[in-house]
Amino acid sequence: MRIKMLFATIALIMLSSAAYPQTPVAGAENALYILVNQARQAQGLPSLRRNGSLVKAARRHAVIMAEHGTAQHDFDGEPDLSTRVKNTGARFSSLSENVTQGPTAEFIHSQFMHSPPHRSNILDTDMDSVGIGVIEKNGKLFAVEDFSHAQ
Repeated sequence: MRIKMLFATIALIMLSSAAYPQTPVAGAENALYILVNQARQAQGLPSLRRNGSLVKAARRHAVIMAEHGTAQHDFDGEPDLSTRVKNTGARFSSLSENVTQGPTAEFIHSQFMHSPPHRSNILDTDMDSVGIGVIEKNGKLFAVEDFSHAQ
């Protein structure tokens, strides 16, 4: 049953992609969303739902990372993760974040899955929502995955 649902989801994504061509950034965000949920499903975990407020927070932080040319969780003068997410209107009881940079969504996801703390965030059983933001600068993708247990 899961395999049928996965194929149906992939077919729907392919059809919508053909009708509405995506930018490389939107394609990377969607690919990471699919890869995160595939990793969770492979472990018997429920899929995370996309949360617009988390997406907004993740994209804003990805912009700042691209401006600095490096991936990190906080920059001088920038609010911390909790404040950034609250400023977008998200309500949560728990929160975590993955950040990195790389050439493709698949490379980025592989980096996360081979890093125990990042993998733990992706597979956290307490999380039910995700927002993914990707910004491209000089051929490099800056990616942020914000996870939460929404209230």
